[in-house]
Amino acid sequence: MIVHLPETTANDVGKRLVKLRDEGGAVTLGRVLTLIIRVGEDDLEEAVEAANDASREHPCRVIVVSPAGRDDADARLDAEIRVGGDAGASEVILLRPTGPIVEHLDTLVTPLLLPDVPIVVWWPADAPADPSADALGAMAHRRVTDSTKDASAEEMLRRLAAEHQPGDTDLAWARVTLWRGLIAAALDQPPFESVSSVTIEGESGHTSIDLLAAWLRLRLRCPVTVRRHREADAITKVTLERRSGPIVFDRPDGRVVTISQPDQPDRHVALPIRLLNEALAEELRRLDPDETFGEVLTKGLAKLDAA
Repeated sequence: MIVHLPETTANDVGKRLVKLRDEGGAVTLGRVLTLIIRVGEDDLEEAVEAANDASREHPCRVIVVSPAGRDDADARLDAEIRVGGDAGASEVILLRPTGPIVEHLDTLVTPLLLPDVPIVVWWPADAPADPSADALGAMAHRRVTDSTKDASAEEMLRRLAAEHQPGDTDLAWARVTLWRGLIAAALDQPPFESVSSVTIEGESGHTSIDLLAAWLRLRLRCPVTVRRHREADAITKVTLERRSGPIVFDRPDGRVVTISQPDQPDRHVALPIRLLNEALAEELRRLDPDETFGEVLTKGLAKLDAA
């Protein structure tokens, strides 16, 4: 069900939510967090769909803030409430402010926050250079960006590194979780040799490559080379050089990775490119600061760039 509330206030939206719960029997006791999405109109529906899918694993209240019109327009708030089949396992509140209200988004969403649950803010695109200093980001326990959507993705990642605070994370990091697991599992098998160098190949501008390279540079303490291909899809190949021969992870089709190493038969493992809702759901699984990501972003990238 979708309820439209033109020219309203945040307090009126909250009252209408209470009424909808009374009428439909929905409760908020199972909500584990409040997810605030700061998004433009072009990316709005994709972000809401991803949040709805993620809410089936993490029931939450989703507050979508999408400023409409000019900042110098008359102050106005149009709202929309989605519940039931239009909201997954959550309740979605869509806010479209105009005018001076846009400069005070934190006070706009405060009456709609669930009590005593963590707050996560997600920028699907156009994230601020310093998420923790943003009005919405300052009130959040976790701040989620997506550098892969930025036109200057690699530059954005370096800006995030310069301004990183505990609680910041990026969906490009969630997209390499399975890659990190595969690589760690392969190195845990005999022969237990050190890695002399690493080569990573993949899509130009895809920052998951930079984060995986920075993680390997930090953990393996060896040179890491990145080769970018314009026609590639995400990460396509990782080669770990060892004295007995290389371990090669080859995923040319974006679906199945072939693992090759000396004196062993090739192995094929399903490793599809992670969808937006999958990456978001993973980031919502932990609401404490991701110390590994922080170390990779602030130290690993610096070592990678210095080399």
